[in-house]
Amino acid sequence: MSTNYAVEASGLVKRYGSTTALAGIDLEVPTGTVIAVLGPNGAGKTTGVRILTTLTDADEGQATVAGFDVRTQGNEVRRRIGLAAQDATVDPLLTGRENLVMLGELHQMRRSEAATRAAQLLGEFDLNEAADRRTSGYSGGMRRRLDLAATLVSRPDVLFLDEPTTGLDPRGRSELWTVIDTLVGHGTTVVLTTQYLEEAERLADDIVVIDHGRIIARGDARKLKREVGGDQVQVVVVEPGHLPEATRLVAEITGVEPKVDPNARSVTAATSQGVETLVLAAKAFTEAQIAVDDMSLRQPTLDEVFLTLTGSTTDDDTPQEA
Repeated sequence: MSTNYAVEASGLVKRYGSTTALAGIDLEVPTGTVIAVLGPNGAGKTTGVRILTTLTDADEGQATVAGFDVRTQGNEVRRRIGLAAQDATVDPLLTGRENLVMLGELHQMRRSEAATRAAQLLGEFDLNEAADRRTSGYSGGMRRRLDLAATLVSRPDVLFLDEPTTGLDPRGRSELWTVIDTLVGHGTTVVLTTQYLEEAERLADDIVVIDHGRIIARGDARKLKREVGGDQVQVVVVEPGHLPEATRLVAEITGVEPKVDPNARSVTAATSQGVETLVLAAKAFTEAQIAVDDMSLRQPTLDEVFLTLTGSTTDDDTPQEA
């Protein structure tokens, strides 16, 4: 397998009794990039992470992480990766500093070296003020930041983040995104599973969509949006009573049945004519004397792409063996 890839997998299959969690996954993650793995509940996201981090063996296929085989060279893989699971794993009876120093010593650092590394990480994750308090008193966002800091004590080449921002408020999520940006800027490769589509769009160079244990789509957010639907024209009318006539006009212009959202007073339809559709719509609505709040050309959201591809919404993925 190529040294240009931090993670490379071929034909990964995992079964739990009669359930096939992974049905032949191929994956390549270039060094120094972020890949986001999306999928509905039970799609196989967490199972894939468990295989790549040596926590479970695949029934078929092979994979390397940081150049080492996950099945036959597990110790070498574990020395080079960090894993932040869905739940924070720090010791609540220790302070933030004590947690990090202990982990450094477990990685065979001298105590002085572990203390230096702990201080550095506490600063990077904005935890200096809470460094010497027991983590049982930390907020959810602080615990998640400390948990991520803990995965970086050994300076891993590849970082696996399994639903890292689940349970965080928007501010906490944004803070964690900034930290991840910094890590990638320093050359760390990140494999991210997430139930937040905006998180995938914000962070990832590449997005993989998994459903029923198979990869059903791959690409950056723009590519996935183009593949699913291309451009859409959207008209928001001032008066809800004008929605039926607005729907008729948009259908005539685009040649397709529009989607109507009464709550948003909007009519939306796919179009292959781009800006020309807007010109025609502006003329038609002016002639019909229908006032509009907004008229725009847009691409489908990543939520709409995901729903089209999988037929369901994203959700937290419980390991199949649980």
